[in-house]
Amino acid sequence: RGVNVRGPGRGLDLAMPPRFLTVGIDVGGTFTDLLAVDPRSNTVKLAKVPTTIDNQAVGFMAALAAADADPAAVQALVDGTTTTTNALLERKIAKVGLITTKGFRDVLELGRRTRPQPYGLRGTFNPLIDREVRLEVPERMDADGKVMTPLDEAAVGEAAKKLIALGCEAVVIHFLHSYINPAHEKRAAEIVHALWPNGYITAGHAILSEYREYERGVTAAVNASVQPVLDRYLTRLRLELLGKSFDRDILVMQGNGGTASSQFVALSAVNTIMSGPASGVMAAAYTGRASGHPNLITYDMGGTSTDVGLIENAVPTVSGELELEYAMPIHVPMVDVHRIGAGGGSVAVVYGAGMLRVGPESAGARPGPICYGRGGTEPTITDANLVLGRLNPDRLLGVDHPVTLHHVRGLIEQKVGRRLGLDAEPAAAAILRIANDRMAGAIRLVSLSRGHDPRDFALFAFGGAGPLHATALARELGIPTVLVPALPGITNALGCVVADLRHDYVRTVNKPLSAIDDATITGVYAEQAAEGRKTIVKEGVPVRELRRVLSADMQFQGQSHILSVGVENESIGIEGLHKAFAAAYWRRFGIELPEIPPVLVNLHTAVIGVRPEISLAVLAATERAPTLKAAQAGERRAWFGDGWHQTPIYTRDRLPFDAAFEGPAILEQLDCTTVVEPGDRATLDKLGNLLISVRV
Repeated sequence: RGVNVRGPGRGLDLAMPPRFLTVGIDVGGTFTDLLAVDPRSNTVKLAKVPTTIDNQAVGFMAALAAADADPAAVQALVDGTTTTTNALLERKIAKVGLITTKGFRDVLELGRRTRPQPYGLRGTFNPLIDREVRLEVPERMDADGKVMTPLDEAAVGEAAKKLIALGCEAVVIHFLHSYINPAHEKRAAEIVHALWPNGYITAGHAILSEYREYERGVTAAVNASVQPVLDRYLTRLRLELLGKSFDRDILVMQGNGGTASSQFVALSAVNTIMSGPASGVMAAAYTGRASGHPNLITYDMGGTSTDVGLIENAVPTVSGELELEYAMPIHVPMVDVHRIGAGGGSVAVVYGAGMLRVGPESAGARPGPICYGRGGTEPTITDANLVLGRLNPDRLLGVDHPVTLHHVRGLIEQKVGRRLGLDAEPAAAAILRIANDRMAGAIRLVSLSRGHDPRDFALFAFGGAGPLHATALARELGIPTVLVPALPGITNALGCVVADLRHDYVRTVNKPLSAIDDATITGVYAEQAAEGRKTIVKEGVPVRELRRVLSADMQFQGQSHILSVGVENESIGIEGLHKAFAAAYWRRFGIELPEIPPVLVNLHTAVIGVRPEISLAVLAATERAPTLKAAQAGERRAWFGDGWHQTPIYTRDRLPFDAAFEGPAILEQLDCTTVVEPGDRATLDKLGNLLISVRV
């Protein structure tokens, strides 16, 4: 079932140069990475430039210039952005107003009776929408979608005018039970559109057609708060690119692991939350499938944070219950990634009780680690790796004013070592040990705590700093194999290149299976498929075929939590759902409850437009040395868990494909450094992936 469409800019223009490059650009917290694939010459172009925090479009264009990638020659451009995630976490968001059902203005603040701190009565919480701009109007639907109180249209108009006068840039319309009957929300949106000065209007049911008014309302509020931020960023970017003769649409990476047209994605801006981490997981799944390692634990360590996820049978885990921070549940499908504040720029601090802590505070891009020479004075993980010989001071990226190794050692000893009674090197080793312990804990959260044995997976290490720590973490967790892709520091950009178009739909049913018929299930799935197909055709992006991924949220009657169940096809029927739920419940909890009736809560469909494939072999198409010895660039003294070793240094992209060697070894390349610990064995596969067998 292939769909091929021609959109704006896809006609033949003899005045324009041929378009052939496929470009992925990942905008991270510290660096902006670019990967451009040229299928004509079987080559790639790479770039890594500092992220421009104030205006990410500047760093985006700088990456294109650094890679000498002419926008006029680009046929597909995919952007993995942190714009919305950062805006939300830093509360640099639009002022949002709320129009809601009379009597329910405080739902978004009351939440689920939890508290910021698990013990005591401490902690503060500021909702996304202030109480003064949460307005009520008379209207009411019951739980079956029947009108109890008609919509007061005049009150809606007055509320919109008041919110405009109060300086709101965006507005949320969130009525009770709109997921089952959105008629009042739709009419209210029409009224507000006639008055509102811009298009930043979010109707709750359009973002999430799911029961639970608190989660649905918060998700809509998140969407409204970041919609203007994302729209301004994409508008700036489109204008910059248009000035460079790129007149096609930009694809934007979403948190669900798929892409969407920039012309439409701002309407559902909430879907771009966690865009960056999702792109890395998608690249890992793509690489694992191609290299014969379908079961992976992904480990992405960048400059400011570490993200870990889990992939089974080359399919990333997707969850619809992300809580980005306290009281901020975002119930749209996203690749299930656990993030901690431990990156190359994480700061090491010794507190009053003599305890060493690494992160979550980060030196960021400015001033950054001490060794970047941008004015940083606080020791970081990167500085510790440098002092221990694991990083080459002459190959650091983004250094403004080089500083001496002696200067870095001095600050580590002054700020960490003296407080612990250690010299500079032991203090640096302590920083790495604490950091590794935190990252191992994150991996346990996505594996052991969810019933997965890490020994059944390979550790997929990427990011600018991931391969520096991967083998130590694998040994700690008993993971037998570490897979380091050909371009680990650019992996998120690769994820942008290989990601497919994707749109997710959900419909609440919330009835016992005994009260539903087969036609209801088939009909809902058919409607969702049609909506997805229509959206992808409207985006005008060529795809090879359309695929669907179906699932259902179910629970036993009386339970409050739901369990997601995979659905093979839309004709599964009531009996099939019953069996699938029983099997999923047994796998998760090891118990059967045949006496309790199951309830079908939600039906989900992901409609995926499969984009043209990219051969990963192109990433490893570099000039290879004839022997392992010829790929060696020298040696230096480096520290490992068992002490100091004189360690050979190899140029990673010159290793011959039949290379096989034992650690200790350090592999250097443009985008990162890989550490092979003593006793571990490393080999290269045909795609240029480094496979490290870990000595337990």
